[in-house]
Amino acid sequence: MPKSPTKRRPLTVAALNDSALALFTEHGFHATSIRDIVARAGLTRGAFYSNYPDKEQLFLALYDQQIDKLLADLRSAFVGTVPGRDLPSRLLRELAQRRQEDEGWFLLSMEFTLHAARHPEVARGLAEHEARLIDGLVGLIEEATEPTSRVRPRDLARLLVILHEGATAMRLTEEARGELAEFPEELLHQVVDGLFHAGAR
Repeated sequence: MPKSPTKRRPLTVAALNDSALALFTEHGFHATSIRDIVARAGLTRGAFYSNYPDKEQLFLALYDQQIDKLLADLRSAFVGTVPGRDLPSRLLRELAQRRQEDEGWFLLSMEFTLHAARHPEVARGLAEHEARLIDGLVGLIEEATEPTSRVRPRDLARLLVILHEGATAMRLTEEARGELAEFPEELLHQVVDGLFHAGAR
C-alpha cells in the first residue's frame, strides 16, 4: 500500500537535505540550483517547493542539523565534567578537533554568511539560527563553569565561536599558500584562559 503524503514527507525532506548538503559542499551554495538538488534526490521541483520556499530555507535547515550534531557531540565530550575554569580552553580544543572533519561545511557556511550579509532578510534568518548555537554553548558553559566566574557565559560563547571561525579561516588560507609551519593553537588557548581567569578574580 503506497505511503500517504504525510508519511512520505520525512523521507522526502531527508532526501532533499542529503542531496543539497552533498551538492552545496562539493560545488558551493550559489553554483547549486534547485534543479540540481531535486535531480540528485530523484524528486520533482514540486516536492522541493512543498517543503521549502527557497534554497536559503533549505540551507538553514541543514544549519540546524549541524548545530544539533555539534552541541550533542560537545555535551557527550563533557559528560561528568567537574566545573572548572579550564572549560573555555577545553571547548576550543573540542572545536579544533572537528576542523578537518567539518572543513567542507565551514567553507559552505562562510559562503552563505557572505550571501546573507548582502541580503538583510536572509541575514535576519541566519542570525536567528546562529542564536541557537550560542544558546546551546551558553547552556553547556553554565553547566560546567564555576558559578563564581564574572565572565558572562554568552560573551564567552560568542568569543569561542569568533576564535574558532577566525582561526579556521586563517589556517585554510595559509595552507593554500603552502606557508603554514605550525598554527599557534596553544596561543589561542592561552588567550581564552587568560581572559576567563582575569574575569574570575
